[in-house]
Amino acid sequence: MKNTLTILALILSIIMMSCRKDFNTVPSYGKLQFSKDTVFLDTIFSNIGSATYNLKVYNKSSKTITIPEIKLENGNASNYRLNVDGLAGNSFNNIDILANDSIYVFIETTIDFNEITNPLYTDKILFDNGENQQDVDLVTLVQDAHFIFPSKNNSGIETLTIDGEETEIQGRFLTDAELTFTNEKPYVIYGYAAVPSNTTLIIEAGAKIHFHNNSGLIVDKEANFIANGTLEDKITFESDRLEHQFSEIPGQWGTIWIREGSYNNQLNHTQIKNAAVGLLVDGQNTSSPTLTIKNTEIYNNTNYGILGRNTHIEGENLVIGSTGQSALACTFGGKYSFTHSTFANFWNNSIRQLPSVLVNNHITYLNDNNQEITETNDLVTANFINCIIEGNNNVEFILDKIDGTTFNYMVENCLIKFNDLNNSFTNNNELNFDDSAHYQNNILNGEPNFKDVTKSEFIIGENSNAINKAQPSAVTQDILGVSRSSTLDIGAYQHITF
Repeated sequence: MKNTLTILALILSIIMMSCRKDFNTVPSYGKLQFSKDTVFLDTIFSNIGSATYNLKVYNKSSKTITIPEIKLENGNASNYRLNVDGLAGNSFNNIDILANDSIYVFIETTIDFNEITNPLYTDKILFDNGENQQDVDLVTLVQDAHFIFPSKNNSGIETLTIDGEETEIQGRFLTDAELTFTNEKPYVIYGYAAVPSNTTLIIEAGAKIHFHNNSGLIVDKEANFIANGTLEDKITFESDRLEHQFSEIPGQWGTIWIREGSYNNQLNHTQIKNAAVGLLVDGQNTSSPTLTIKNTEIYNNTNYGILGRNTHIEGENLVIGSTGQSALACTFGGKYSFTHSTFANFWNNSIRQLPSVLVNNHITYLNDNNQEITETNDLVTANFINCIIEGNNNVEFILDKIDGTTFNYMVENCLIKFNDLNNSFTNNNELNFDDSAHYQNNILNGEPNFKDVTKSEFIIGENSNAINKAQPSAVTQDILGVSRSSTLDIGAYQHITF
């Protein structure tokens, strides 16, 4: 019994010791160090939560210290939220930091533009008190915006009815009063905003359109949209996350979908970035192009820059950068014409299976019986004149034909990357670059000499093989407004000296 009591006492002693701190602390004495003296939370839209930012707090002394108090200067009235060492709140007491160690402080915010007097919203994180108090500034720029939301009904969020059938696409049709997007303040779209039949959406120069996750723009049949920017005031389509760390993340929103039966859509001096598909274009009309696109940049999309399906697209001074599949996919036939355009796919987020430019006359899908069906359509025209087709794959241009339909194409004065190292396309007659009926004055595997592909800077330099190798065309200025009178360079840009 005596031995048993001794063992029990020893166990209780160990338990008591494990419940105590095994170190002694001293109060903070104003010598904390920080990973930054100001935390900039970038720019956010009104009532949209920011990303989470972090601040590292260092104790570089040889003793464990206790910070008596950490709090926001504006207290409960602050629009910032803190998480200190795993605890959420706006005020914290007796936070320990081991000797030569550190802790993290995480910061977030959501701000109503209408409830602040200055769009540059600030606060401070205060560490300690009295003479030992130290602080770190918090700064956020808040933008007001036009918000377009789908309505809520008894069954949830409103979904779109297309061709008389209810879909699962969350969103709503724009009202007549919403059919002009101005540059007065940005537009933020939740769900899909749809342009109703027999109406036109006008987007003015300098307008900025931002899409939330799984959101986008739909142009219904017999509707169209006209986005006419200028060189000085471009129109931008991108995500609603304005923070710097989101600036190059693909797939943050859905697509701009031009439905079959829509035509005479126009894009000029616009930029589209970070979507799943930049532009999804369906269907063609005999009288007008479905889409005319000029002086436009499309960057960093998860799947395609432009995906055309049996449609009619005319483009000039077009630049399409990194995409997870093809920068340009002209599929299921149609009519396509591109002049002085640059298709440069240097995607590096995953293995890319498709070339920078893909043209075919077919589509494959599963029917209701789970049978694979392939349909073909006429490729009426596919003309590429004075274009650069480049990327980080060996083969960046593929014509994929199934016999039985018209398949017309012409490629002239283009710089094309095509290294068929495995002879995979030897029997593809459409990729016979010696066939003068379809290929003339092209440069295979030349040096484009782009400025910086990692930053989507596809202007060409003085060592480019594209210099003065273009044929005369009606496109007399490049995408930056530089005259093509002195030299005629292939691609969307005239060359410069870096």
